Amino acid sequence: MTPRQKKATIDYEPQGSTATIRKLVHKLDKEFKSQAPDEKSKKILSVLEDKHKEEIVKAALLKYYNSEELKPYQAELIKMQSHLERTGKKMIILFDGRDASGKGGTIRRVSRYMNEKRYRVEALGKPTETQKTELHMKRYIERFPHAGEIVMFDRSWYNRAMVEPVMGFCTHEQYRRFLKKVTSYEENFILDAGRTILLKLYFSVTKEEQARRFERRKNDPLRQWKLSEVDLQAQELWDEFTEKKKILLQKTHTTASKWWIIRSDDKHKARRETMKLILNSVKYRGRSRSLNFNIDPETVISGSRELKIMRKQKKQFGAPLS
Repeated sequence: MTPRQKKATIDYEPQGSTATIRKLVHKLDKEFKSQAPDEKSKKILSVLEDKHKEEIVKAALLKYYNSEELKPYQAELIKMQSHLERTGKKMIILFDGRDASGKGGTIRRVSRYMNEKRYRVEALGKPTETQKTELHMKRYIERFPHAGEIVMFDRSWYNRAMVEPVMGFCTHEQYRRFLKKVTSYEENFILDAGRTILLKLYFSVTKEEQARRFERRKNDPLRQWKLSEVDLQAQELWDEFTEKKKILLQKTHTTASKWWIIRSDDKHKARRETMKLILNSVKYRGRSRSLNFNIDPETVISGSRELKIMRKQKKQFGAPLS
C-alpha cells in the first residue's frame, strides 16, 4: 500500500464518538470566533474556553453512551408491555427507598418509550381527612392496574413502614398493625392467583451520596422544588431510617412477595439493572437473544441478602451502614 493509499484509508475510517464530539466542539469554537461577537456568541465562547472543552466532550459522550445503552432494554419493555396487554395480566412496581435515591429518574427512563395508554405513574400525596379514617391500603388499591396495564408507584403503601413512623405521621399501633397485615394484603389483593405481577424495589443510596444530591438540589434553581421537609431531616434521621429499613425487610420480605434492593449511587447502573429486573419478571414473546439480561449482583441485591449484610455491619461497626 502506498503512503497516499494509507493516508486515504486513515481519512475515511469511521471516527469514534469521542473524536466526533471533540471535532464538533472545536468547529463551533472556530465558527464563533470568526463572527462578529454578539451577546449570544460571547456567552457560548465563554463556555468553550480551552479548560471547558474536554469537560464538554466527556459529559456529552457519557450522556450519549448511557442513553444508547438503555435503548435496547427500553425496546424490550415495549415488547413486555404488549405481552401484558395481550394476556390481560397486570403489573405493579413499587419504587421505595430513601430520599434522593434516584426513584423518579429511574421511573422516567423505564416509562420513556412505553405506550402511555397502558401504564400509569402514581405518586400519592398526603391522605385527606376522610382517607385517614379508612384502611391505609384503600387509596392505593383504588389506583391498582386494570387488565393489561402497568402501574408504577413512586413511593407506595410502604410509607407506613418507613417515612411515617420516623417522622411521626402515624402512631406506633398503626405502624405495628401495618407490618403484621401487609403481606397478607399483598397475597389476597395483589398477587391475584398469578394474574398480577408485583415487584417491590428499594433504592438504597449511601449517606455521603445522599448529602451530595441534597446539596445539588439546594443550589440548583431547577431542582429546588424537590427539597421537602422530610429531605431536610433525612441526614439527621439516617440511623432511624436504617433501623426501619431493617425491620421492613425482616417483616415483609417473603417468598411470595420479595424485596429487591437497588444500589443507586451510580444512577445509570441502577436504571439499567432495574430494567433488567423488570424484564426478567415476565416471560414474553420476541425476547432478544443477543441482549445481556444477567443482573449485576453488586447493584441488585435480594432482601434476604441485604439483611445478612446489615447484620454483618452491625457486628463489625455497631450499626448497619446502608
